[in-house]
Amino acid sequence: MLFHFRKDQRTTAIAAGVIGNIIEWYDFALYGFMASVLSDVFFPSEDRLVSLIATYGVFAVGFIMRPLGSVIFGWLGDTIGRSRTLLLSVAMMAFPTLVLGLLPSYEVAGILAPLLLVLVRMIQGLSVGGEFSTSVTYLVETAPPKERGLAGSWANTGSLIGMLLGSGAAAIATDVFSADVLASWGWRVPFLVGGILGVIAILLRKNLPESPQFKLYEKARCPNSPLKEAFTCNRVQMAQGVLFSSGYGALFYLALVYLPTWVSEISDISLSEAMQANTLTLALLLPVIPLGGWVSDRLIRRTRLLVWDFTFLGAACALAFIWMQNGNPIAIFVGQIITGLILAVPLGAAPAMFAELFPEDDRLTGYSIVFNVGLGLVGGTTPMLASWLILISGSALAPVALTLIWAVIAIGALMWMRDRSREPLLTHCGTSIHHVLATSSGSELDTRGGQRPTK
Repeated sequence: MLFHFRKDQRTTAIAAGVIGNIIEWYDFALYGFMASVLSDVFFPSEDRLVSLIATYGVFAVGFIMRPLGSVIFGWLGDTIGRSRTLLLSVAMMAFPTLVLGLLPSYEVAGILAPLLLVLVRMIQGLSVGGEFSTSVTYLVETAPPKERGLAGSWANTGSLIGMLLGSGAAAIATDVFSADVLASWGWRVPFLVGGILGVIAILLRKNLPESPQFKLYEKARCPNSPLKEAFTCNRVQMAQGVLFSSGYGALFYLALVYLPTWVSEISDISLSEAMQANTLTLALLLPVIPLGGWVSDRLIRRTRLLVWDFTFLGAACALAFIWMQNGNPIAIFVGQIITGLILAVPLGAAPAMFAELFPEDDRLTGYSIVFNVGLGLVGGTTPMLASWLILISGSALAPVALTLIWAVIAIGALMWMRDRSREPLLTHCGTSIHHVLATSSGSELDTRGGQRPTK
């Protein structure tokens, strides 16, 4: 029982892990949906398109900061501990969200207003780079061995709840307030609500107990930097993680982000109608995500489950593009729902698999980097790449090639990995936690996970 919490501690750990991801994706979705309003507040221009480009440019700044955040928070989590890093990451998301709701407009502060907005988004981007992987690592390390998949799935459940709350808050604000009120002060309300949620998250994480595995491992900490360990001792795992997360990220963005825009561009279906199908899909995913984690714990080992899932996901995404190109409303709803439900399985099972891939020496550093490279850089640029392929090929079905290529890459990476879903978590470069327990009795652990006699 040493390596997981009591029932009451587990409940607190899950709540603290979930709420951080709710805030992260609440802000992500809210900024995107409120972009048209924010463009007038911070980037007023006679050319509407110029204002929107500037607003989305600030949005992109957050993505640019994510890789740096992954390195910083990964290093912090592997050196000072998971719980303190979780508190720092949520504070760096919550307070900037609150500040964003209080920023002066361009009309009041001039050029200072957009500069402050950029600074806020930079800080939030740093936080996003470490929040998800830190919360997953904490949830997995504090879970009973047979519940790691289910534990890791709660982070993505929180992300999805945050997206739904963000889109819902933006919809309510635009419906309740008139256009003049919304542009004057109404836009601030959803961001201030996000700041309040952030304060609740800080209170939940303030006295969060440290991961028992991290506390035990502190006695045998590797003297090398976690970043160095990730790219030397665990370079194979880094390659496997980047390849899988890239395929995973590309298919995630194609299925849940790009499809609504694509179908509205190539058919008579409006973006609003396409987004309704997308929102329904996100809502239906909520109960399936933890189910995916549970299945990977109890019924099918994680890599095997994900190989089958990505086989179906690649085929389903390709068929969805083909079926939906004529703008049939039934095809749009059914196509998005089917691909979304298939995608829910890796949303549930993959978080624990990433945490199991790396040893304690650099678990958070390795996880943070491969996650942000794959889901952030590759996944985030996939819609742009898909649009470019349509442009140069002249075919609206050009994205089909992307879905199949990335599905094959993800499957290949999974088959290359060693499945550890039924094994103890690693501590040092291939050494399990059981080895640390065995050698820590009457001996002093060396930094390689070996043993040297106590003097």
